[in-house]
Amino acid sequence: MFEFSRRALVGATATAALMVAGAGIASAHVTVVAPGAEQGGYTVLTFRVPTESETAGTTAVTVELPGLRSARTEPLPGWTATVEKDPESQLATSVTWTAEPDVQVGPGQFQQFVLSVGPLPEEDEVSFPAIQTYSDGEVVAWDEIATGDEEPERPAPSLTL
Repeated sequence: MFEFSRRALVGATATAALMVAGAGIASAHVTVVAPGAEQGGYTVLTFRVPTESETAGTTAVTVELPGLRSARTEPLPGWTATVEKDPESQLATSVTWTAEPDVQVGPGQFQQFVLSVGPLPEEDEVSFPAIQTYSDGEVVAWDEIATGDEEPERPAPSLTL
């Protein structure tokens, strides 16, 4: 019995190590996921925002939206979310999550920011340029669009529909 438990623990540890190693550098970027998202449909977007700084925490994140009729944030304790709309069309153009005082995503941590949106554009791929603000005042723009096979240094989060 002890031998089986030890083998299971070793196997689980090895699997976890491979998953972390396989995540690589790309996991350090701001990303968006929405399994099953389709053109013209409604979906839940999950923005994963890691803190890459070793000395400062993430205190705000702004994500540009492609003019959506509906954009609703999920409550996140310690954070305030604001959806900006175009005054004429009333379409959602961005959302900003701002940390309350003494709240941040610390070094070596990440946070998920969830947004229910729709209808999605009739496009094959949608980019969501993002701005990440740190507690030391540094601002990082995740807004570069990939061209060809090479990934840019600060790619915009994108979603294939």
